[in-house]
Amino acid sequence: VQLVESGGGLVQAGGSLRLSCVASGIIFSIRPMGWYRQTPGAQREFVAALANGGSSTIYADSVKGRFTISRDNTKNTMYLQMNSLKPEDTAVYYCNAGGYYSGRYYPSANWGQGTQVTVSS
Repeated sequence: VQLVESGGGLVQAGGSLRLSCVASGIIFSIRPMGWYRQTPGAQREFVAALANGGSSTIYADSVKGRFTISRDNTKNTMYLQMNSLKPEDTAVYYCNAGGYYSGRYYPSANWGQGTQVTVSS
C-alpha cells in the first residue's frame, strides 16, 4: 500500500487549502479512507473519514463545517478541502487507508508521508 499526500503549504488565517492523497496497492473504491493530523509532541489526531462509497462521512468537532472530505474513485484520490483555516489547524496532515464500522473510522498501519500545513495569524 502506498499513500502520497500533497497540497500542503503556508496560508493566512481565513484562507483555504486542498489536500490530496493518491493511493496505490489497494482496491481504492471499496476502501474507507481518513485524514489525521499531528503537531510536534502530540499524538496524531483524527480529522475526517469517509466510507468506501463516500456516502458516509465523519468529522472531528474542531473541523466540522470548515473541512470537507471527498474522494474520486476514478483517480484513486482522496481530498480534504480546508476552508476558514485557523492557526490551530497547523500540523502535518496524513492520509490513511483503514476501516469503517458502525459509524466509526478505524485507522490501519497504512500511512502516507504527510504534508505540512501552516496557518499564520
